[in-house]
Amino acid sequence: MCDDELIPPSADLTEEQWLRADPALFDGPVGERVRAMRAPRRRAVLGGAVAGAAALTVLSGAGRTPAAAAARSGRFPLPTAPNRNGEYAVLLTGDAGTGEEAQHAVAAAAREVCRAEGVGLAVGLGDNIYENGPESADDSEFRTKFEEPNTGLDMPWLMVLGNHDCSGLIPGSGGDPSRGDREVAYAKGSRRWHMPSRYYDVALPAAGEGGPLVEFFAIDTNPVSSYVAQLDPHYRWNGPYMREQRAWLDGALKASRARWKVVLGHHPYLNNGKHGSAGSYDGFTIGDYTSGVHLKELYEEVVCGRADLILSGHDHTLQMLEPTSRTGGTRQIVCGAAGKAGDGRAHYGHPASWQNFADHGFMVLKASDRAMTVDAYTVDVPTRTARLAHSVRTSSPLGAAASTAAPGASSASAGRR
Repeated sequence: MCDDELIPPSADLTEEQWLRADPALFDGPVGERVRAMRAPRRRAVLGGAVAGAAALTVLSGAGRTPAAAAARSGRFPLPTAPNRNGEYAVLLTGDAGTGEEAQHAVAAAAREVCRAEGVGLAVGLGDNIYENGPESADDSEFRTKFEEPNTGLDMPWLMVLGNHDCSGLIPGSGGDPSRGDREVAYAKGSRRWHMPSRYYDVALPAAGEGGPLVEFFAIDTNPVSSYVAQLDPHYRWNGPYMREQRAWLDGALKASRARWKVVLGHHPYLNNGKHGSAGSYDGFTIGDYTSGVHLKELYEEVVCGRADLILSGHDHTLQMLEPTSRTGGTRQIVCGAAGKAGDGRAHYGHPASWQNFADHGFMVLKASDRAMTVDAYTVDVPTRTARLAHSVRTSSPLGAAASTAAPGASSASAGRR
């Protein structure tokens, strides 16, 4: 949920039970958003009209190429070789989709960095469409909260689902994972948005012979991190969907021959920001939901010690946490400040090489056959300029990582512990 939203009074309630348990919620911001969601929306009606018109065009036999197919033919291609520096450079953003000035400023600053660094791929770490996710695959918010802000960042974006993308009755609850299918459907007609399914992998080839240089594994963390209990048995924490996803991720990581393996998931394993870490999100440590206890199990039993990085958003902060014995050498990075910023202070004390809880920003991952580096940039929103704040470098897969501060930058930030 967003920083200004309420936390459930107890774990494992459905959305209806949550609201009935405390009717006063209806008088505050949550109630206002619930009523807004229940009201008919002009943009949803318009989206349905566009979809209907497109269907009529195809059925009429006019012989025109459907718009989605035309867009597919012009889709920005995935990189097929390292850039001029012998590396893949990847823009990392998270929690971006507000459509407000901060998102536009971060994107503008990122455009300059991407040109200088030869970036050919981008990642969106969830909460792509605030506050409630899209109402349809043709929702105008895809344009105002993704396409327009990212004009000039002309590359494929590996997208993952966040809790706001899967809102149910309550915005940001993660209570209706099926809503994520609208973002999968949108990907079929977008040049940038890459989401072939709700979870997937993308492997980028090395320059010479052999296996991939880097492989990304995008996962859907919502059914095991929602703020409310799932009503649909398919999406329950131990339902068919999560069993299938876990088996896929386990098999994909085991089979991967990539030098570098990177897991993309909206909810972090470890986190020093307000939301906390998997297993105790927002102070809850009981129940199958809210706390993310089953996502903690997934990360620890399937990901840690196999992937070099876990990249997450959810917390509106920038954090480069240190690999430890607990993580099996896997480094957790939180990059969720592309549209909203944090509260300015650390809430937990996991070892970190650098962290920032106040500024907007983004990161750039660079992977070569020699090393993998992640650069963190903070953004001054009024001037739309980026500042390289910190870098971490790993010279061997799951090996010792060296951390270096950028010239003139401090390795500490507001609230660091």
